Amino acid sequence: MDIPAVLRDLSLEDKTALLSGAGFWETVALPGRGIRPLVLSDGPHGVRRPSGEAVLGLGESLPATCFPAECATACSWDRSLLAELGAAVAREARLQGVDVLLGPGLNIKRTPLCGRNFEYFSEDPLLAGELGAAWTAAVQAAGLGTSPKHFAANNQ
Repeated sequence: MDIPAVLRDLSLEDKTALLSGAGFWETVALPGRGIRPLVLSDGPHGVRRPSGEAVLGLGESLPATCFPAECATACSWDRSLLAELGAAVAREARLQGVDVLLGPGLNIKRTPLCGRNFEYFSEDPLLAGELGAAWTAAVQAAGLGTSPKHFAANNQ
């Protein structure tokens, strides 16, 4: 598919529609333009793909491996270990039909009061960046997209 040509030919309404979700975990499809929906899933600690109409972790999810949280894996300081973890998560995501994993969590830990510190690698930006890059590169090498998240202004 010639993506630049397809984008040039889309109407403003079609382009705007692509910025919205068809549902909570899926983008809008434009079948007449050859654009299928993308499936998104939480992913830094394992694929969390809801089954049915479940939203935000409420309800059932498809079975998946629960890997250690980023705060634990960062203790290794091991980029190759994070690459292995990213590749394993990507394999499971592919099996579940996921196109984009929402992760890794790259916010640095600025306060112990942040309820999501378990989702982040470290308070050290270099370590968080190096480990996040290793995980991301492995996921993308498997043909999936990533969406690094919570990397700014999410400390409360």
